[in-house]
Amino acid sequence: MSKFSGPIGIASSNPFVCDEANPTHELGEKIYTPDGRAFRYVLNGAGALTAGTLIQSPAESTANQSRLVAAAAIGATTVTTTDTVTVTANQYAGGWLIGTGEGGTGNGIAYRIASHPAATAAVCTFTLEDPLQVAFTTATQIDLVQNPYRSVIVNPTTASGTVVGVAVNNISASQYGWIQTEGVAPVLNDASGATTVGVTVTASNQTAGSVEDGDTDTQAVVGYCVTGGAANEYSAVKLNIGG
Repeated sequence: MSKFSGPIGIASSNPFVCDEANPTHELGEKIYTPDGRAFRYVLNGAGALTAGTLIQSPAESTANQSRLVAAAAIGATTVTTTDTVTVTANQYAGGWLIGTGEGGTGNGIAYRIASHPAATAAVCTFTLEDPLQVAFTTATQIDLVQNPYRSVIVNPTTASGTVVGVAVNNISASQYGWIQTEGVAPVLNDASGATTVGVTVTASNQTAGSVEDGDTDTQAVVGYCVTGGAANEYSAVKLNIGG
């Protein structure tokens, strides 16, 4: 069954130096400092993260969306696709299986995935933390959604996921650590020009892992500049990323 808890009171490691091979918290767990900064626990992806760079969730995999499943009764805790998927073992553990509304029943409900095996262009069975509330039919289609804090990457210039935070230290590839999501943090400005104090900053569409003065129509809002800064330098930004 899904666990419910508030933000944790004590981190097992210093967020500003954490770079560990084995997890000591749940992915996405949140801690605060008294000055209003907030941090989330993440698993880094295949590339190193550098302090002050903007971080994104793993890239969306459209190949694992709108997949048909076998019929499953109310109360079932496993769901098997009838369409093929390609996944590594537990790639979606801690993420969600969602009925998308494209057919069948059981749509609009998210189920947290506990575990699953690897599959390569094959059907796959997903074990859920909570039982189905509404039966699935053979016409039900599901999306597989990764935990946004698993296998995070440097935010690309063209969004392929959602902005999740800012690195607060250098985290090696495939290691666990913390990123900042709220409060004042230094963030890299892109190469196109300065950022302006008091102005909304958004993810840059010109320099990966950086921010620019706000283009709020098309790019994710990161926060507000507390201090302006020159191109390729770091500004203090009051982050407002996620809940």
